[in-house]
Amino acid sequence: MKIKYFTILILFCCIRSEAQNWDLVWSDEFDDVSINTANWTYDIGGGGWGNSELEYYTNRLDNATIDTGNLLIIAKKESYSGSSYTSARIRTQGLQSFTYGKIEARMKLPVGQGLWHAFWMLGDNISQVGWPKCGEFDIMEHISNTTEIVGTMHWDNNGHVSAGASTNCNTISQYHVYSIEWDANAIKWFLDGNKYYEGNIANNINSTDELHAPAFIILNLAVGGSWPGNPNGTTPFPDTMYVDYVRVYQISDNFVSDGSEHIPDHFALSQNYPNPFNPSTTISFDLSSQSFVSLKVFDVIGKEVATIVSEEMSAGSYTKKWNTNGLPSGVYFYRLQARQTSGGQAGSFIETRKLVLLR
Repeated sequence: MKIKYFTILILFCCIRSEAQNWDLVWSDEFDDVSINTANWTYDIGGGGWGNSELEYYTNRLDNATIDTGNLLIIAKKESYSGSSYTSARIRTQGLQSFTYGKIEARMKLPVGQGLWHAFWMLGDNISQVGWPKCGEFDIMEHISNTTEIVGTMHWDNNGHVSAGASTNCNTISQYHVYSIEWDANAIKWFLDGNKYYEGNIANNINSTDELHAPAFIILNLAVGGSWPGNPNGTTPFPDTMYVDYVRVYQISDNFVSDGSEHIPDHFALSQNYPNPFNPSTTISFDLSSQSFVSLKVFDVIGKEVATIVSEEMSAGSYTKKWNTNGLPSGVYFYRLQARQTSGGQAGSFIETRKLVLLR
């Protein structure tokens, strides 16, 4: 059954990716006989995990295994190392991390009082700066018997702050695709391809700089905690969270336009990210009308070192990746010049920003 479904899905994803210029850069289809240790490692232990949770996370096959093309994360009611429940929490930390892109998983979730399912990301630098300075993306959270899926971003702005939204899903115990689309301007949350929330992170607004940094993926099923409350006699044990796949797409190196979704109301050039960088960086800009666009890079004495764009482009939001191709470390400047060719207005937009290459 999964082979047939996956063949159809590949065709669909290819069509959709071509339209939106997404390239698949990493995935785990969970088709191996065991969990791929090149992709995943385990959190192990109890103690509440900062949320008064009741489970002890293990690396046992009893709690995390592969079966018929799915990752199974299994919560059990049992006495284990001082806890009354066991489950699993796996992560790509130190193995796979990503900055920007579309991150998605196809999952079906158990429903029961006190169960807490999560598909989320934490910043790679959590060990150095702690939480919430590392940033957190909750791609999908669901608790207990509710019919709501929740998406949230967390960061530090003189203390923990968060923003997010929820959407209704009456068939949580069936398969759904949960995803975010993340770029230098925004993080967008989707359920089965339908957007239900967008968070603004453009130009590090409200100290959201940590939401522009590499992050790793986590999948877990918690039991109890300050949000869902404790299980009761109606909670089914053991119960299982099924993950069909996890996939990460990133913007094509050639061209990206968000114009079909939103036409900007002004011209703008965003700060590149990451900055400083090595060896490549991402530059985003907005066009409010069709224009001939020139995006070039210059060194500190004004010598042109790269032409990233030189073409006519439609109105929309664009992102370009620039690979420095062996340039030495130093300060450089990138300049966007857009000469309007439609929209009833004459004139040009010009803006220059600084970037830093560190070898």
